[in-house]
Amino acid sequence: MIHLKTEEEIQIIKESAQILGKAHGEIAKLVKPGVKTSVLDKVAEEFIRDHGGVPSFKNYNGSFPASLCISVNEVVVHGFPGNYELREKDVVAIDCGVYYKGFHSDSAYTYPLEGVDEKTLLLLERTYESLFKGIEQAKAGNRMGDVSHAIQSYVESFGYGVVRELVGHGVGKNLHEDPEVPNYGKRGKGVKLVVGMVFAIEPMINMGTKNVVQERDGWTIRTADRKPSAHFEHMVAVREDRAEVLTTHKYIEENYSFKWRNRSR
Repeated sequence: MIHLKTEEEIQIIKESAQILGKAHGEIAKLVKPGVKTSVLDKVAEEFIRDHGGVPSFKNYNGSFPASLCISVNEVVVHGFPGNYELREKDVVAIDCGVYYKGFHSDSAYTYPLEGVDEKTLLLLERTYESLFKGIEQAKAGNRMGDVSHAIQSYVESFGYGVVRELVGHGVGKNLHEDPEVPNYGKRGKGVKLVVGMVFAIEPMINMGTKNVVQERDGWTIRTADRKPSAHFEHMVAVREDRAEVLTTHKYIEENYSFKWRNRSR
């Protein structure tokens, strides 16, 4: 069942998303070689709690151990923070959620560390661009397949693999709600989009094969060929003539030292 949101509920989600965006900004200051991923997790949790929120991911389904999913290189999503120290040439996807005043927010960003090769930077740029291709289609009257097809057709034109097993999702009083938001699909197919829908669009795009493997911890998902993956995520509210982006990457881009986007190619 899809729960449509009132304007008042969307405003609360936006408040939650502001705490989330600023937490991402605090993390961005620390993403550099030599930093343990557990340190990033600790900073995020403290910031969220200090601002009246609760980390959405911690103890999710009674088993996820952290406030952040930190997925490095060939890990697509759901990586655990720990003693791993970031290194030059890593790509680091950081996914975070905040529960505030009864509503969740959810967003993700993939960081390239200094020294990442041009081929990998292009994977990240094109995945980020595909997120906005999908967002452009998330307006009333369209179908979910229009969102999905916009993402898939863009990234597959560069030969990348689109993960099938993991999809975006509705967000609200629960972190994961209907509808599902696949990153692959056909125009004109799927759920009809109506005003009041709120969902997360999150392309998970691989350099090589679309196939993934789940590790023995029951959470960590990596690429089958161990090539890099990229993951970006925004939440949107469906409006009559557009999608309103509720989350923000503004604080990340203000605070991350490596200005990698919009480079001259």
